[in-house]
Amino acid sequence: MIVRISGEDQYRLDESDHQRLNQLDAAVIAAVEAGDEAAFARSFAELLDFVRANGTLVGDEEIETSDLILPPSDLTLAEAGVEFTGEGLIPD
Repeated sequence: MIVRISGEDQYRLDESDHQRLNQLDAAVIAAVEAGDEAAFARSFAELLDFVRANGTLVGDEEIETSDLILPPSDLTLAEAGVEFTGEGLIPD
């Protein structure tokens, strides 16, 4: 699966990472729904860090369609209220 972090890079993750991505996405949604700024910042950073740490960077010379596009790292809680709703960003 190809995951893009807006304003950064694309990463190739193994399909086996899908479940962990869903868990991290759920934590972000819970923080957004609770209006908890600290929990949002922590859980969103953890989601992005997971992608960066476990993904393989897709080179600039490769043209790949992203399966998932995550918002940029400077996303605010107010902006996240629009992005992280319902099922979240990561489809099952």
